[in-house]
Amino acid sequence: MLSIIDWAVVALYLLGLVTMSLYLSRQQTSAEDYFVASNSGNALSIALSVMATQCSTNSILGAPAFVAFVVGGGLVWLQYELALPLAMIFIAIFLIPIFHRERLVSVYLYLGRRFDDKTQWLISGLFQVSRAAVAGITVYGVASMVSVVTGLSFTQSVLLFGAITIVYDVLGGIRAVIISDVVQMVILTSVLGYLAFLLAGSAGGLGEMLAQLPAERTAALSFQHHGLGDGHDFAFLPMLIGGFFLYVAYYGCDQSQVQRQLCAASQDDAQKVLVINGFLRFPLVLLYCLIGAGLAVYATSHPEFLDSLPLVNDAPNYNMALPALIARELPVGLVGLAVVALLAAAMSSLDSVINSLSATTLKDFVKPLAGHRIVTAQQELQWGRGLTVFWGIFALVTAFYVDDIASTIIVAVNKVGSLINGPILGVFLLGLLTHRTTGKGARRGFIAGLLTNAGLWVWVPEVSWLWWNVIGLAVTLAVGLITSRPVITSDASSALVWRKRLYQEMGFSRNWVPAYWLLGLWTCALFGVLALFGFR
Repeated sequence: MLSIIDWAVVALYLLGLVTMSLYLSRQQTSAEDYFVASNSGNALSIALSVMATQCSTNSILGAPAFVAFVVGGGLVWLQYELALPLAMIFIAIFLIPIFHRERLVSVYLYLGRRFDDKTQWLISGLFQVSRAAVAGITVYGVASMVSVVTGLSFTQSVLLFGAITIVYDVLGGIRAVIISDVVQMVILTSVLGYLAFLLAGSAGGLGEMLAQLPAERTAALSFQHHGLGDGHDFAFLPMLIGGFFLYVAYYGCDQSQVQRQLCAASQDDAQKVLVINGFLRFPLVLLYCLIGAGLAVYATSHPEFLDSLPLVNDAPNYNMALPALIARELPVGLVGLAVVALLAAAMSSLDSVINSLSATTLKDFVKPLAGHRIVTAQQELQWGRGLTVFWGIFALVTAFYVDDIASTIIVAVNKVGSLINGPILGVFLLGLLTHRTTGKGARRGFIAGLLTNAGLWVWVPEVSWLWWNVIGLAVTLAVGLITSRPVITSDASSALVWRKRLYQEMGFSRNWVPAYWLLGLWTCALFGVLALFGFR
């Protein structure tokens, strides 16, 4: 149960969010203000918002559980992060320049302009279905966490967390989302840093903490397996190669991420967002993975700890280990701040999802089908706010129908993402990198890629789900090209295909090639850091 002081900390934070959103609501005059801040965002704040969106409660709860308790888990999860700087380079070169030049509100508008409405509706619709489901799971996870720490019922926790998120998102739009994400990222990293320090200190230092764990759980690199039928998911090659394409798809083709990058004031600022994220994400992931290592040591020295966790299918729900630790070990005041940090992780993900769902629904479906009813900018803004309310309520209602969260929630979320990410990326690359692909061919390729991945999931589980990102992409590209009949490409469509002269034409103020080389060197440095943890 929270003390009065802890509740005061939580209340002040939530009140601050609502007050900020009320202020920002006065500055909005159009849907472009509401969804992309009229392309006036600051690069650093957008980059932190991008990080906050990805660093959801699923990550904060799931990654430590994976490192500490899951069979086959451990610090090998860090291999995943080697792919991210490389993915940022690819996105910066091939995707964002064209998306930003087109001044998109929904990234799927690109598919409509390059191909046709059917392709746009197919991919946008799939995004909405998948993200809406993830939003419900996110609400369920944070409500369960809040219940463990505060003693509130599940229903009360859903209403507390969900209602506040919907209110500040509806009122403040993307500006409120970005500002709150920055604040939330600062609070989250501060609390996580303190928890890591606490756990390492109680174990006698970081080195001693890691020494108390089995070598296979502290090893961060695994070259023993390949994941192509050997039944091992977390090997170096699938996590590097599969992770690369997963990250390209997520950061480059997912509305919840791309929408932030499209808020940048210029092409150069959009590049800065990607470069900053490429450098800063690894330290954050390392932080909560080390917390997972600390949790494993803590559970060993406190055998009763795991017995105190809520049960899922008659087994401890390891996802609740971190909030349970917070409730047991932090002093009055800091518990409230820790609750704020965990709420922040969830809010930064949920606010992004419902805002992006609102943007895609409005721009991809409502405007094309009922645009005659939306005449003024103010009407479009009201539609955007109304759709945000709809998707927010949908997420809250969905949370009550989620029975449980698996002990490997972070794996489950990434597995579902891997099912669709490769095929979606394939459709975008068919548009961006080829002239001959038609909308019909792109849709056929997507369906073929999706069915291939689904078949692997059902009938060939020995293939690592990380490879699905590669396999689904390859099938989509091959089928899309083969089934596209040659057509005369219009000048408008040709302008939407990437070409070498693009950078000169778009008027970049600086040469970004050195930054790309630095990201590549950063990847090499990260490999060296992981090698220090050892090999499996």
